[in-house]
This record gives sequence, C-alpha cells and structure tokens, in this order.
Amino acid sequence: MTNRRRPVSTRWIVYLVLVLGALFFLLPVYLVVVTAFKAPADIRLATAWHLPETWHPQSFVIAWEAFAPKLRNSMVLAVSATAIAAVLGSLNGYVLSKWRFRGANVIFPLMLFGMFIPYQAILIPLFGFLRDIGLYGTLQGLVLTHVVYGLPITTLIFRNFYAEIPDEMLEAGKIDGAGFFGLYWWIVFPLSVSGFVVVVIWQFTQIWNEFLFAVTLTRSATEPITVALAQLAGGEAVRWNLPMAGAILAALPTLIIYVVLGRYFIRGLLAGSVKG
Repeated sequence: MTNRRRPVSTRWIVYLVLVLGALFFLLPVYLVVVTAFKAPADIRLATAWHLPETWHPQSFVIAWEAFAPKLRNSMVLAVSATAIAAVLGSLNGYVLSKWRFRGANVIFPLMLFGMFIPYQAILIPLFGFLRDIGLYGTLQGLVLTHVVYGLPITTLIFRNFYAEIPDEMLEAGKIDGAGFFGLYWWIVFPLSVSGFVVVVIWQFTQIWNEFLFAVTLTRSATEPITVALAQLAGGEAVRWNLPMAGAILAALPTLIIYVVLGRYFIRGLLAGSVKG
C-alpha cells in the first residue's frame, strides 16, 4: 500500500510546487492589473498590493486615446516585418535545404552569424545608412531593419523544417514539369504551416517588444508603443494607472497570438530537430 500511495503524494507535491511557482510568476501581472484599475489618488506604495477601493476603468479609455497612434505604428511594423521576414526566410530555407549549389556551406553559416551580432554593435553605422537612403525616422526604415535582423533565425527554422520533406516529392514535381517556384508553391509552401506559425510567433513577439532600434531609429510620429510607454513612465510625477493600462493594451496582441497559435509553436519548433 505504501508503494502505491507514494507516487500519488509525490504528484501532489509536484502540482503544489508548480502552482506556487505560477502564482509567484504572476505577481507582477497582478500588480499591473490592480494598479491599472485604481484612481490616481489611490495609488500609494503602502497599498500597492491592495485591490482598488473603487474600480477605475477610465484609465484604459485615456490610455487608448493616448497610445492609439503608437499601437497602430507597432502593428504596422510588426505585421509588415514579420510577413516579409517569414516569406524571405521560407525561400532561403527552401534553397539551402533542397537545392545544392557551390558555396551553400559557406553562405548558411555566414547568415547564422547575423543572429549573434548585438544591436549595439551596428547601431551607429545602421543610423548612418538609414539616413543616407532617406529612411531614418520612418516606419519603412524600422521594418527594413527588423527584416534583415530576422532573416538568420527565420532561415534556420525553415531550413530545419524543410529538411523533413522527402526529396522524392520534389523529384516527382520536376518530372511533372515544375520549376523552382512551381515546386515551392505547389509542394513546399502547402507543407509549411507549422514553420510559418513558429516564425510568426517568434518574429512578431520580438519585433513588438523591441526597444533599442525603436527609440534610436524613429521620430515622434513613428514611435512604436514601447517607446511611448517608456517616455510616459519616465517623469517624476507619473500617474501610474496610465502606464499600467497602456502596458496591458500593449501586451494584448502578443497574448492573443500565443493563445491562438501557441499549441502549434512547440510542434513546429521541433520540426527538423532530428534531421538537417
């Protein structure tokens, strides 16, 4: 009887530890939500962890009016850069995994090297380059920056994913007369759903939350939400309900993406982990 009860008790201990860990992890989220619903006069350090005496949802209305243009900038930036980087990364992965050409073993490591270059190392030349081509301070320049920086990781993900596609399928397509783009469009692309899910979640989250490029390569009219939140919370007399409400609004897009596509993320991320 003792041997049978031990696994059950051990399981409950594991569950208890996991629940306590989850609650500890969610403490900052609780503080953000509670503060967002408080009136400015009720926000004090001594009562920071208390529930609001009177709920104040007007903070979200004010935050939306203040941050709506910045949220739009972030949405345009994240969607555009994610889509372009995903398509180009898919084509790169297709070429590097299924087409043999001289220099492929050199090009691929050089592309991967881009993942390890810190943002700070290229910030000054990047600033000068965007200024010279007339894209400094524009969303187009920021989109271009994130596309270039996102290509190494998207190429790696798609290359590993496409390594699992049997070469015989492409050979059959060639026999039927399909060329380079025909094979990609009719065979490779329809099988790429899991790969695109991984890339979209990864790239969208990274771009949406990025701050360094956003604060140095944009002007006031093109600032994304991360810069606006940092500026609002940087003063001496801050109405903390507004930054907290803005932070919740800013977190919703990435949260929705994870809720909708999260179950496909690990499955797609592990695709190709055995091969290639």
